[in-house]
Amino acid sequence: MKAFRIAPQLLPKTLNPNYFPIFPISFPKPLHIPAFLSPLSSKISTFRSSFSSSSSSPSMAETGNFTPFDGTLGTQFESFRTQLDESSNLRERIRNVALEIESVTRIMHANLLLVHQSRPVTEVLEKSKSQIGPLKEHFNRLAEIIRDCPGQYYRYHNDWKNETQTVVSLLAFMHWLETGNLLLHPEAQEKLELNSPDFGLDVEDYLVGICFMSNELPRYVINRVTYGDYDSPRKVLNFLTDLHAAFRMLNLRNDFLRKKFDGMKYDLKRVEEVFYDVKIRGLIDNEDSKGDQGSKEQP
Repeated sequence: MKAFRIAPQLLPKTLNPNYFPIFPISFPKPLHIPAFLSPLSSKISTFRSSFSSSSSSPSMAETGNFTPFDGTLGTQFESFRTQLDESSNLRERIRNVALEIESVTRIMHANLLLVHQSRPVTEVLEKSKSQIGPLKEHFNRLAEIIRDCPGQYYRYHNDWKNETQTVVSLLAFMHWLETGNLLLHPEAQEKLELNSPDFGLDVEDYLVGICFMSNELPRYVINRVTYGDYDSPRKVLNFLTDLHAAFRMLNLRNDFLRKKFDGMKYDLKRVEEVFYDVKIRGLIDNEDSKGDQGSKEQP
């Protein structure tokens, strides 16, 4: 046992786990380049100095003597630059007019919203119709801009089509409040003075605007019933039923117009529910509703 106890003391210090030698930290000396490698180091230093001097010298573009290409290629891209600048300026002019149209439509829409508060329809229409004159002026300005680039109507059409769709929806709603009928495409063109062959009312914009108009009818029906007009659901239901059947004749693709037409189904459903509630509660005469259905069945 004594031999085992003495054994760790006999081990060398390098094998003792409890031994931690303390020695000074020494840094490596700089590498000595042999004599046969000295020409290579001089070449490397010469290359570095020449590269730094070349990078600090002014470039050809800074001195103004840089010409990327000449001849046919330069002429082509110079014409491209001119065309893009002209197109950008034209779009800017169109957008400025479109912003003014949007401002007028906001005022017109604010006036039309008063019809949901049992205001007299004649008063509401009078305020809204006062904005048709400024709309005509703005659309005439758009027509003048487009005439400067003949054949480019649909190239810039997206810059004002949203405003046009909103205008059509407001005009159609006003026309329905006044006559109870749908605003036809030629009538909408006449109201905005868009009879020129170079600048007219796009058919798709007209159809989208009519779909927007149908979104106002369920709210109108609910508010009219709230104020005691129990006959309005029947009128709106007949109108929306005919309008929905007319849209069913169109072969619509899976695009924005198709999505808006699908929304018309829900507008019709909401009006049907209001009409059903009014009829079940006995607030309208059954003879009137039967008479309307019979008149529809007649050719």
